[in-house]
Parts: sequence; structure tokens; C-alpha cells
Amino acid sequence: MAVIENKAEAEPSIGISFENDVGAQYRRLQWRMLFAVMFCYLFYYTGRQTLGFAIPGIQQEFGISKQLIGWISAGMLWGYAIGQGINGNLGDKFGGRKVVTAGAILSSLMNWAVSFSFGFKTLLLGWWLNGYTQALGFAPGSRIISNWWTKTERGKVYGLYLFAAGMSSVVTFVLGLVVVDTLHLDWRWVFRVPVILLFFAGICFFFVVRDDPRDMGFKRENEPVDDNSPADHDVNESSLERYKAVLRTVKIHVGGLALGFNNAARYGLVVWVPVHFLEATRAIGSGSSSRWVAVALPIGMAFGALSNGWISDRLFGAVRWKPIALFMLSAVVAAAIMYELPVSSPWAIIALFFCGFCVYGPHATFWALVPDLVGHRRAGTATGVMNTYSYVFAGLAEPLIGHLLDATHNTSLVFAVVGVGCAMSGLCAALIRR
Repeated sequence: MAVIENKAEAEPSIGISFENDVGAQYRRLQWRMLFAVMFCYLFYYTGRQTLGFAIPGIQQEFGISKQLIGWISAGMLWGYAIGQGINGNLGDKFGGRKVVTAGAILSSLMNWAVSFSFGFKTLLLGWWLNGYTQALGFAPGSRIISNWWTKTERGKVYGLYLFAAGMSSVVTFVLGLVVVDTLHLDWRWVFRVPVILLFFAGICFFFVVRDDPRDMGFKRENEPVDDNSPADHDVNESSLERYKAVLRTVKIHVGGLALGFNNAARYGLVVWVPVHFLEATRAIGSGSSSRWVAVALPIGMAFGALSNGWISDRLFGAVRWKPIALFMLSAVVAAAIMYELPVSSPWAIIALFFCGFCVYGPHATFWALVPDLVGHRRAGTATGVMNTYSYVFAGLAEPLIGHLLDATHNTSLVFAVVGVGCAMSGLCAALIRR
């Protein structure tokens, strides 16, 4: 049974189990912090996953190729990668509450700035800077979760966190389609309307969340210890010491490679699936309802993340690499099916859901793995390092996909790239074994 101590008591600290009132209060606070982080991240993707819905309008207005659009997307992803390498440590140093809030507000403002772009260079610069501000969100938010939850439940809670992220994609896809397909506004409003929700969510987050149980008068639960648990380390460890310790952990780099291939597949879907359905339905004269099939992708992603985290805890006993490899193999099959299906097929919605389910599902398990490898006090820094791998790889894939679509005019090729990325991710995941 985990032990909690109430720091507010004047008497010496006394161990209190979860069965009594103080334990129940602590449990409620755990869920409150998790839901606060989830609520804020529910709107975070409105600040970075809207580009796909703006691409047709951008191409029409500026006459630029899909390959150049790919470089714009890569700029955001690399800005995010740089930010992850820096901002995860900022979350460890200053606390996730301030950093996540700053990211929500700054990204909202950057999206509005991007909406006033007047060509390729301004789009590239603005979207790159937005990528950096977006990187103020995930790793510091992960640090908050790792502070409040121990290893035995992290698969579950990271699954819920990533479920919120997946539902953020749903919110983003729906709002993007509403702007361009229902309201028939031009592409600039794709960057203006959705982020209004992000701005206000960031402000609410600041007033609700607390970084650590100690901020609420508690000590965190004792971390379960086994032969594979990372050694404890100094709470006053410097930023440089944290980076050195994380970078010396070989499996963080192996996990980064697996996550990198996975994220290349994920952003191949997120950016180019809207283009696939918008352009293909226009070419064959299909109704606008076919375009809404694209929403099946983020819905599948959300439920994939929720299930994979639970599977890693319950079925695989917190052995994280097994569910990652299993889902990646399944994603290869799903991508192959999507490559063959026409957009008007009644099976497209099921296949696309399954594709999103398998591709995004392992993200919850990847992030649950991080504190398992380095401990909760280095979780923000290590999450940032792994996410740097993740977005460098995703950025490399974007111009490649754009070039393939320009050369072949076959938007289905995005699913071939996704299949290759998932196969490589599954192979790397098998090397994480611990």
C-alpha cells in the first residue's frame, strides 16, 4: 500500500493509507490534476494540426508546390523538436504549470500571425516559430503527471493523457472542416478560429493545476522499486547534470528512434489525410460527406492511445515494448488496406479509424516508458529528448511525402510511407526490451 504524508500537520509526519480521508483527498487531487492537464491538451493541437485544411487554399493563392508545403510542415515539426529539447528541461526547472500556460497563449498568438502570411517565406518562418511555442506543452505536462502518479498506474494515466491529445485532433479536424467546408471561409481562418479555444484553455489550466503534491500539502507516493527501476537522484540536480544523465541512457535513444519512425507515420497521416480526402472527393465529384470520413482518423488515434496504455499495464505488466511492437505491426496492415481503398468506399471510415488507432496508440506507452527509464525527476528532460527525435524524423518525412504527391498526383502514397515508418518503429521498439 502506498504511503502519503500530510505536510500540513504540526505533529511529525505519520504514514496514512488510501483507505482514510486524507488518502481519499489525495486520490481526488490526483484525478483533478490529470483531468486539468487533459483538458488543456484537448485543445493544444488546434495550434498545430490545422495546416492540412489550409493547403488547398494556400496552393491556390500562392501557387506553391506540395513539396514546399512539406517544408513548411517540416519547419513547424523541427521548431517543435528544438523546443522539446529545451522546454522539457524548463518544465523540470520551473514547473509545468507556467510553461504549459505560456505555450497555449503564445501558440494562439503565433497562429494568428501565420494567418497574415503573404508567401512561402513568411509561412515557413511563422509556422516554425509556432512549432517552438507548441513544444511548451507536452513534456512539461508529462512532468506534472509523473509527479502525481507512480509507475504502477502510469500506463493508464498516460493513456488518458494521450486520449485527450487524440481527441484534440478530433476537435481540430472538425473545426478545420467547419471552417473550409461548412462556413466556406478562406484558409486564413483555419489558423484563427480553432486556437481561440486553446487560448482560454491555457488560462483555465493555470488557475486549476499544481505541479507537485507538495504544493498541496502532501508528499508524493513512494515509487515502486524493482531490479529495473532507475536509481534515485538529487532533487537539486542542475540542468546540465540532468541532460548528461538522460543522454547517457542508451534506451532513451533507442526509444527515440522507435518514436521518430512512429511520429513520421503519424504526421504523414495528420497533415496529408485531409488533403487526400479534400482533393480526391473534388476530383471524383463526391459529396462533401466523403470529406468528413477524415475525422475517423483522429477518433481512432484517441481510442488507440487510451487502449494501448491500459494494455501495457494490465496485459503486459508494464513491459512497454511489447504493445508498441504489436500496434506497429497492425498499423502496417491498416496502412496497406487504406492504400488500396478508394475514398468513396464504405469501408474507408473503418480502415481509417483502425489506421489511426494503431499508429497513435503506442504514444501513451512511449511516454509511460520515460519515467520508468530515468525516474520522475528527470521525466520532463527525457521526454523532451525523445520528442526531439520524434519531430526531427517527422519533419524529414514531410517534404518527401509532398514530393511524392507532386510527382505522382496520387495522394494514396501517403499510406505507403506510413506503412514503412510503422515497420521501422516496430523493429526499433523490440530493442527497448527491459
